[in-house]
Amino acid sequence: MSTTSDLRQLLRGAALRVTRPRMAVLGAVYAHPHADTDSIIRAVRRDLPEVSHQAVYDSLHTLTAAGLVRRLQPSGSVARYESRVRDNHHHVVCRACGVVADVDCAVGEAPCLTASDDRGFSIDEAEVIYWGLCPDCSTARSS
Repeated sequence: MSTTSDLRQLLRGAALRVTRPRMAVLGAVYAHPHADTDSIIRAVRRDLPEVSHQAVYDSLHTLTAAGLVRRLQPSGSVARYESRVRDNHHHVVCRACGVVADVDCAVGEAPCLTASDDRGFSIDEAEVIYWGLCPDCSTARSS
């Protein structure tokens, strides 16, 4: 879903003004899942060389607040962004190279984990990060 009209429709559907920086940032997040801010800035500047760091940061903040983008920050890592926002999924992170991949819920419906004591909260999401070695790093270590 990275066509210009799809991106415009997403922004309008979230009651956001359609601006060139927002379009470019949203397109970059769709094109580069789990990208960090610096990677998104580089991708955006391919189309909008004059865009400022602040415009990208502001756009990421606005898109995240509107629910169009999800921000994740594994422990010890920089913030990353993804466009997969309409479900409750989790992530697996490589301890060696830092690559991040999506992992669907292990069992059941969202939030797919039940707290032993919800303390009266109405829980609608569970966040899990699995840690290990990606196939490339695992192969390199065993060589």
